[in-house]
Amino acid sequence: MLDRIAAAGDKLPDPTFIFVGCILAIIAVSIVAARAGLSAIEPATGARITVESLLSEKNLARFFVDMPNTLTSFPPLGLVLVVMMGAAVAERTGLFSALMGAAVRDVPKFALTPMIFIIGLLSHHASDAAYVVLIPLAALVYAEAGRHPLAGVAIAYAGISGAFAGNLIPGQFDILMLGITQAAAKLVDPAYVMNPLGNWWFTVSIGVLFTPIAWFITDRVVEPRLGTWKHDGAINEMPGNEFRQSTTQQRQGLRRAGLAAAVVVMIFAALVYWPGFTPLFDEEAAGPQRLTPFYRALVAGFTFLFLASGWAYGSAVGTVRTHRHIVKMMSDGLRDVAPYIVLVFFAAHFVAMFSWSNLGPVMAIHGAEALRSLNLPNNALLGSILLMTSGLDLVIGSASAKWSAMAPIVVPMLMLLKISPEMTTAAYRMGDSIFNIVTPLASNFPLALVLCQRWRPDFGVGSMISLMLPYSASFLVGGLLLLLVWSGFQLPVGPGAPASYEPPASVLIQKDTAAPTPVPQ
Repeated sequence: MLDRIAAAGDKLPDPTFIFVGCILAIIAVSIVAARAGLSAIEPATGARITVESLLSEKNLARFFVDMPNTLTSFPPLGLVLVVMMGAAVAERTGLFSALMGAAVRDVPKFALTPMIFIIGLLSHHASDAAYVVLIPLAALVYAEAGRHPLAGVAIAYAGISGAFAGNLIPGQFDILMLGITQAAAKLVDPAYVMNPLGNWWFTVSIGVLFTPIAWFITDRVVEPRLGTWKHDGAINEMPGNEFRQSTTQQRQGLRRAGLAAAVVVMIFAALVYWPGFTPLFDEEAAGPQRLTPFYRALVAGFTFLFLASGWAYGSAVGTVRTHRHIVKMMSDGLRDVAPYIVLVFFAAHFVAMFSWSNLGPVMAIHGAEALRSLNLPNNALLGSILLMTSGLDLVIGSASAKWSAMAPIVVPMLMLLKISPEMTTAAYRMGDSIFNIVTPLASNFPLALVLCQRWRPDFGVGSMISLMLPYSASFLVGGLLLLLVWSGFQLPVGPGAPASYEPPASVLIQKDTAAPTPVPQ
């Protein structure tokens, strides 16, 4: 079945023209929906959101006038370009190859899969930087170990994006999502205060459950399908491998790189905790929110880390002799991502035009209202939220945008049915991450595809979907079962965050209770 999916998908046009087709389709849909007067009421404010035609005067002006801004404001683009300048130096000096060689000498081949998946879970704090850093490194690790590099891409991509709902340590995304939930919860209980750690136990459990699942899928399904990897000199042609250093040179270079990396880490630590001078620490915030500036600075941190350690390594082994070598390496690194920039131009316009049309929030609001009208049992409601979110994820990539539209409906609705806002958020987050890795409309899908093509130039969209589909299918089943068990046994979702909620006495509790009248804010 996966082979048939790959064969059919690879007959599709280049991903760039897939986005062109999606743009034309969304224009047609917006025209029809606008003429039909499709709209929805924003529950939080009571304002009416109406679908707009993308051929209206305002949207046509946006398209032509804002074209440069539409491209440059695409979130992953700036991050990829910034991180690549540092990563290119670490690649081309040979640092990454030396590190990977040292890593695979100490780690058994069978343990590579869970190790990379767990690192992928931890990398959620690095936001989109994880895609640029971990995925190509995982491919190199597998290649150095004599395993198929595309299996390394698959397990890293699954850990970063497919298991995005799982997290071993709470971070900025928890704060963002639960902050949206709190605003929705106040529609029922104005005194409700959201715990920023309110999903911690659930997200940790996702990591614990998904690690063996991903391990099995990678080693028993994905890698056997890829077949035995034949070197064919491919790894020697990767950046940084044109210079093969002796063991003595490598050790000296790694020592210097380690010292440089330690200096960068200490500088960033000082910017967080230096008494009286904390630009990366928000003194006015409370709890985990105080580290939000630090999390946002991780992109710059990775760039300086790779640049400094790569330069230090290259100066020791002879791959860097002058500063001009560094500039050339950075330029070459950006040249490698030129195909990605071309693709992003069309992807950015699709995402922006979808937002201009208002189709996203209208779809989410109507979907949530339809779910509410089904009058299902609580466990079935939570499972339905997961499934509906998964379906929306195929066309609406932004997790916060979907939740901003859905939360004011589903959170109050489930609070009236004695389901806590934290439990509802957990169901949404589980559904939001499952299909990230198989939809070409996801913002980082093109990047993962381009990274695969570095190892197999004929690797197409269908091949990418068939590579990642076993993870999505198994995560869907595992996540749904975990959610039902969690809700059925009423396990706490996080510290001080029970799965159930006791509504205020003034609110009438019954299955068909309507949501409270939205309060303008």
